[in-house]
Amino acid sequence: MQIGAHVKDDDPVGAAHTRGADAVQFFLADPQSWKAPTKHPQTDELLAGELTVFVHSPYMVNVASLNNRIRIPSRKLVVQHAAGAAKVGAQGLVVHGGHVRQGEDPEDGIANWRKLFERQQDEGGFGVPILIENTAGGDYAMARHFDMLARLWDVVGEFGAGFCLDTCHAFASGEDLDGIVERVMAITGRIDLVHLNNSRDEFGSTRDRHANVIPGKRGTRGTIDPEQLVAVCADAGAPVVVETPAEGQAEDIAYLRDALGPPST
Repeated sequence: MQIGAHVKDDDPVGAAHTRGADAVQFFLADPQSWKAPTKHPQTDELLAGELTVFVHSPYMVNVASLNNRIRIPSRKLVVQHAAGAAKVGAQGLVVHGGHVRQGEDPEDGIANWRKLFERQQDEGGFGVPILIENTAGGDYAMARHFDMLARLWDVVGEFGAGFCLDTCHAFASGEDLDGIVERVMAITGRIDLVHLNNSRDEFGSTRDRHANVIPGKRGTRGTIDPEQLVAVCADAGAPVVVETPAEGQAEDIAYLRDALGPPST
């Protein structure tokens, strides 16, 4: 099992080395902007190396939005960042499920997700698999509650959409982590990546505040039992990325590797 961390985008190879990671996730552009990615300075090293790579799309992306000024550039960014992810050998592009606003029909948001896949299918597909990530809050979110996730998967599953399970987001949304892998698999049939994050807040808080997997000397204390997080990893059997505070990431990875065993070959 590959275990890694979300790191700053300027030196993912070096960051992986210092953390003892065999997987990395990073952004290809400012996550708070609508910028298209440019060539990554470590492209050659990433392609030639043994790191398992994932790319996260900008936070601005909301494919589900009914606002043309958000939805249309969001579609464009997903395509651009998927192409950029392919250039660094990434296994997938993580994209948040998004949301609609109060008073809008969530079914329209789901339909917008389908349109993204339909239109890109006509253009030859994406550069890498699109991994839709569950989210922590929002009453009208596409991937917060699993009943809505099931409705989303009814329309995107046929296009080969992948899934990224975030444990902090699930916990914050009120989803019990016990048996969560089985429940997700019943909906999506797949888990391509686990974002293994503890939560700073209580169950069902809807707050997306990550804590370290274990409360190390430099880490932030979480409210989820680390053994429960290990169980999610073991059940999922997918690559794991911790998006925890950087000061404790090396300790998080070491703890998980000790609990889960060496990387698979």
